[in-house]
Amino acid sequence: MAAQTAASEGDTVYIKGGTYELSTDDISKETSVRAIVNNITKDGINYIAYGDERPVFDFTDVLPEGLRVIGFMVSADNCTFNGFDVVGIQITVTGKLTQSTAFRVQDGNNNTFENLSVHDGHAIGWYLTSGSNNVVNNMDVYNNSGIDSYSYGNIDGFGVHPSDSSQTGNVIRNSRAWLNTDDGFDLISAKAVVTLENNWSFYNGYDANFVKRGDGNGFKAGGFGSNGSELPSVIPKHIIKYNLAVANRAAGFYANHHVDGQIWIGNTAIANNNGNYNMLSTLASDNDTDVDGYGHYMRNNLGFNGNNDKEVINLGDETENDIAYNYFNLDVSVDKNDFVSLDEDELMEERQDDGSLPDIEYAHLTSSSDLIDAGIDIGDDYQGTAPDLGAFEYDE
Repeated sequence: MAAQTAASEGDTVYIKGGTYELSTDDISKETSVRAIVNNITKDGINYIAYGDERPVFDFTDVLPEGLRVIGFMVSADNCTFNGFDVVGIQITVTGKLTQSTAFRVQDGNNNTFENLSVHDGHAIGWYLTSGSNNVVNNMDVYNNSGIDSYSYGNIDGFGVHPSDSSQTGNVIRNSRAWLNTDDGFDLISAKAVVTLENNWSFYNGYDANFVKRGDGNGFKAGGFGSNGSELPSVIPKHIIKYNLAVANRAAGFYANHHVDGQIWIGNTAIANNNGNYNMLSTLASDNDTDVDGYGHYMRNNLGFNGNNDKEVINLGDETENDIAYNYFNLDVSVDKNDFVSLDEDELMEERQDDGSLPDIEYAHLTSSSDLIDAGIDIGDDYQGTAPDLGAFEYDE
């Protein structure tokens, strides 16, 4: 907060490495329900780790009675946050539905969140309620839990919920969510299109001791409550492409009662517990009656080893969806021999020096797999004569 006061639009604030231990005295603003520690309101400032140093903001001792903790409230535009960890954010409310949040974007636009990590606390990692053109890249959110039955089901890795159809351009890419007690990525009630691209989501719905807690979908991609409430005038078709969902407590990819479907391209789902792909929809006429998925566009998707043979569930047929060229309707077989590795430990490897995702073999295709070149060109780059099925292109 002192840096924001000193800086002007266009300035860069460099943050030295080390651990910054915050306390309740560092709260800069309180509302009726929230205690905000860093209230970012000034446009056009970059907050960046200095050189190769890694700052850590520790919120363990921020303990406002009866209030939700917000580590960073971002209502500014054109800011960058790069290269630091947020740990230990607490929940101080018990016995009723609640949540705390590391980064909350509220009326913030054109901000970039890069090479950040939120872990070992009780907070949603990154959460947007309003704003456009915010980009999250190379962010990890893991080991975050509610504290009782009222909060276990609220702690997602990432939540993107733009409140108006004009709030487009929000993107999360190259990011990971694991061992968060609710969902990895959640787009419920989002009124504008959100893009999720090249992300990994695994082990969600469990706490760090693998105790079952919240819903635990890898990618919960939309929906508006399925409760008879009024729908937005324009229903967004979220774009979910080249993502990886592994061993989540519920579905890998979940349409979440969404009206009129979403866009699913080149995703891989392995060993999820309630459908690798659960395409459940709700009738637009009442936003209350659940039906098999309709209006979905699906291309080049791959799945394997869904729990109890649950591969693709609650999906209507080709007359109700545009679902050509996926593993479940192509003349291909999928077994363990298609993959170079199925060692899930690889998913938690350290990121590369530049912050990009680790270079792994997990879920990559072997040279003999009939899943190579089995897809269809949808306009994105690929190797070989046609796209492969799934999130990873085979590269000799």
